[in-house]
Amino acid sequence: MTDLKNFSEKFLTSPAEGTQAGRHGAQLIKNSTAQQAAMEAFFFGYQAFTAKPDEMLAKRGLSRVHHRILFFIAKYPGLNMTELLGYLGVSKQALNMPLRQLIEMDLVQSEAAADDKRKRVLGFTAEGAKLEQALRREQARLLQRVFGEMGEEAVQGWLAVNHALARSRQERT
Repeated sequence: MTDLKNFSEKFLTSPAEGTQAGRHGAQLIKNSTAQQAAMEAFFFGYQAFTAKPDEMLAKRGLSRVHHRILFFIAKYPGLNMTELLGYLGVSKQALNMPLRQLIEMDLVQSEAAADDKRKRVLGFTAEGAKLEQALRREQARLLQRVFGEMGEEAVQGWLAVNHALARSRQERT
């Protein structure tokens, strides 16, 4: 893995150089080696973030796609199918099998919406809620530990980068 010590000094321009490049004080990645180092750090960071939940899911014959479904059902209680499709950015066809598996395993329930019987509202069974909480707890512990080690400024920078990445996804769709 790339040595990320002094990443800013090695791989980023100064804010002044960023301004000169038309980026309003932003630091820019200097070269392709730096870009690869950033991508590698993101890859291994994401791998660490998902490792324990992936292991827990695999014991049930489930995968990361199931985790994403569980995450959004927990985040947005009363979520309907159309909303879930939007959050996941997938087709009905891609969602069908993993969602059906969660329903058949009695982790998720799908009911007609009270206001419109044509809409399906998703929720957890007791076992599904328990699983989602266990998955979330593992990731929260990791984030809490790492955020504590890195400090407030690093956390704010990390959040800003991730929000910008999320916005770029939304702009494409």
